[in-house]
Amino acid sequence: MTGARTTTAAGKTRFDDIYNQPDPRTYFRTLAPFEYEIPQQAQDVFRRTLGLRSAVRGTHLPVTVLDLCCSYGINAALLNHDLTLADLYAHYTSDETATLTRGELIEADKEFYASRRRADAVPVIGLDTAENATRYALEVGLLDKAYAENLERHPPSDGLRRAVGRVGLITVTGGIGYITHRTFDALLGATDLPVWVSAFVLRTVPFRQILATLDAHGLTTETDPRRTYPQRLFTDPGEQSSAVDLVLKAGDDPTGLEAEGRYYTRLYQSRPRPA
Repeated sequence: MTGARTTTAAGKTRFDDIYNQPDPRTYFRTLAPFEYEIPQQAQDVFRRTLGLRSAVRGTHLPVTVLDLCCSYGINAALLNHDLTLADLYAHYTSDETATLTRGELIEADKEFYASRRRADAVPVIGLDTAENATRYALEVGLLDKAYAENLERHPPSDGLRRAVGRVGLITVTGGIGYITHRTFDALLGATDLPVWVSAFVLRTVPFRQILATLDAHGLTTETDPRRTYPQRLFTDPGEQSSAVDLVLKAGDDPTGLEAEGRYYTRLYQSRPRPA
């Protein structure tokens, strides 16, 4: 079974029914043909950023990460375990996991991740509207806390506000466009510690309003437009044509990037402005 697809007004294919399954198997089977890879691309960046954030904090305590649009905890799986995204594709599309019940998969995955836990693992809090996905990530031990909340429509719960108070780094690899400045405004309004943000943003998606919100909360943002990170293959020529048009309208050049058949992202790194 693979997920059904719909298309947004901007021409991007949506895989809505894979994001809130009881476990990640359909998610990985559906995205494998399109070589979805941005979580893997992000991990070295996140680790370097955590190192820098820890040095600024001046303590040996690990920095708590808040992963936005966390889904099944994939960023946490890669960040805190000796695993690659290719390992996760192989695991969740294998014959061995295909026949397991959800309960059996949960038990197998607890051992799968526990046996690969890195010594430098950090606490990760997950936020996503997908309740089934976040529950899975919590049950197998990928997330320390998980919140299935929609901050585009509602203010954060008391529990989420308390959790965000401990956060030192906010990460996002696949959510900008689904979440807007409203989510960032709500989260940054609940922080107690100086927070850094590492955001991978599709070149087809406007980021200006979020940048303004980050600035209003005292964060300065840097990006290198020459450095791009591949996200996934296009699903069809129509999706590619729409993406190329959007990149051109944004004043960027799709040559060698979207014009060759993949979505690409840009990294935005935000830190508190020096006093």
